[in-house]
Formats: sequence, C-alpha cells, structure tokens
Amino acid sequence: MEIDIQIDPLTNCLVCRETGEQLDTEFRLVLKTISKKDAVALQRKGWKFDWSIPHQHDYEVYELLLKDDTQVQGMIALKHIRDQFYTHVDIVEAAPENIGHLGKYKGVGAHLFAIACKLSWDVGNEGYVQFTAKTNLVEHYRETLGARNIDSQKMFIDSYGALKLIKTYFPEEA
Repeated sequence: MEIDIQIDPLTNCLVCRETGEQLDTEFRLVLKTISKKDAVALQRKGWKFDWSIPHQHDYEVYELLLKDDTQVQGMIALKHIRDQFYTHVDIVEAAPENIGHLGKYKGVGAHLFAIACKLSWDVGNEGYVQFTAKTNLVEHYRETLGARNIDSQKMFIDSYGALKLIKTYFPEEA
C-alpha cells in the first residue's frame, strides 16, 4: 500500500492541539486477528483502510494509545524481513479524529514510524524501515522523517534516521 499520512513536527509524545498539553503514549501489538467484520466496523468509525488485510498477509499490527487509555490514536502494520535486514511498513493510519492539521493530537504519524524503527532495531534490522509513499508525499517524508528514496515512491529510513526517531519518542531506550 502507499503510505498516506501527514507527519507533524517531531515531539516526544502526543500533543493536544487545543491545549498544547503533552501526553505520554504506549503501543501494543494487536494479538487478535482483525476480521473483515472488525475492519468494516473501523471503517464505519472513519478509518480509511481495511485493517483485516495486513493480518491476512502475516503483518503485525500495532496500536498507538495514550498512556493508561484504551482509545486507539493510530495504527501501523509491519513485517520484519530478517534475511534482508529491514522492516517493511504496509499501512500507517492516524485515528479519524487525528487526521490533518485540525486533528485532536499532533505527533501520531511520526510516532508510528518511530515504533516501526524501534521494533526494527529490536529484531536486529538496525532500524531500517522500508515503505511505499504516495507520490505527492515523497518530499514530505524526506523532510520530516529523513527518509531516502529507493526509486520514485519506495523509500527507506536508515539507521541514522531511525535513531533520531527512537531517541525522540523512546528516549529511555536510546
């Protein structure tokens, strides 16, 4: 899939746009397979993607949450390609209320990529993350995530870019 998420300025947490309050986060692996019925329910709530598809293709799905809260702020689907030493990101999506410059919380998109980089590092892929960007967002991802091009739309975050994101969002891990 082509990644289509705006990246706000990097923060070390999520920031409430209305109040400027900084809120700590956590993330968790979705252990239950997302069924087609579950995916349709998410789409009725405003989510764009069919989140049942990543599980069908052996991707892990992670949810980003505010600390001690159960409301999902964003999700990311990824797969570790260990023999080629990178982690592939298939889908990244902010919760409907966090989309765009009027969204409730800033920082969701970069935080989801930081999760991918951290998990890539944890499995021995040195933080390398690969994804396919929508054409109109290639330059945006270069500027905000430090991503580099493989071809016109395929991009990657290398160890240096990954460490920047990991240090920002997971300073206790860096």
